[in-house]
Amino acid sequence: MKKIVSWLAGLALTGAVLVAGIGLFWFFGSTNYLLTGVPVLNYHQVNDKFQTVLTMTPADFEEQMKYLHDHDYHAITQDQFAAYMRGEGSLPDRPVMITFDDGYVDNYEHAYPIMKKYGLTGTIFLIVDLMETPGYLTWAQVQEMGRNGMEFGSHTMSHKPLTSFDRQGVRTELRESKAAIESHLQKPCKYIAFPEGEFDDMVMEETRAAGYEYGFTVETGRDFPWDDHFDLARVPFFEGPDSFGHFYFRLNFSTLSSWLWRLHKGLEAREATRSLAVFVPEP
Repeated sequence: MKKIVSWLAGLALTGAVLVAGIGLFWFFGSTNYLLTGVPVLNYHQVNDKFQTVLTMTPADFEEQMKYLHDHDYHAITQDQFAAYMRGEGSLPDRPVMITFDDGYVDNYEHAYPIMKKYGLTGTIFLIVDLMETPGYLTWAQVQEMGRNGMEFGSHTMSHKPLTSFDRQGVRTELRESKAAIESHLQKPCKYIAFPEGEFDDMVMEETRAAGYEYGFTVETGRDFPWDDHFDLARVPFFEGPDSFGHFYFRLNFSTLSSWLWRLHKGLEAREATRSLAVFVPEP
């Protein structure tokens, strides 16, 4: 009996040491992109008007941008990210790529001035059919931001999941949105964020054929050069009662957060394990 107890205690201690070691590696390695990958941060709205998980208050957004600035993070450009993904050159210390989905007008009114204040830049993925409509960016605002370091990518024409279209519909969504962005900015549009993260083999074929080079999904995690360039993860940030705590954890423990999210979804997807999902946090 003593041997069994001793064996179990040793196993528990080994497990605790292993978990602690992994946690320490993630935390202390989180600023070294060669060890833990590049975090691509993902936001949506930034305003005080709406109260949804996708709507960050300007005060909370500024607190997060100030943290990046004060802790010597560097917001990288699309070209820098592309070079990293090709395995070329090196990035500045503590690189992050900051992205926004949908092209809300508050990105111009609130997020953009805050980012300028702290010397940061980012990429906004535009829903082309919603440009110039209430609540969304105008092309003039996009052009102004483009002249001052902000960059842009496609979030398709309509924002409908690409898997809901036939091949011609997918081709239209991809190519017309790309052409519109390139026409207004006079720059190549190489990046896309797939609406709702949905894609299949046909969507991937058409994405490559349309001339895109990088595609982001809604999976959470960091990116390495050996990852599929059209199945890239991001680190999503939401509003909530502890917005900064959530930001801090996800920035420093992106991989752990990703694992927990996937475990939660995996358990939730099966009826036999659904009741267990509530015990797995989604930090």
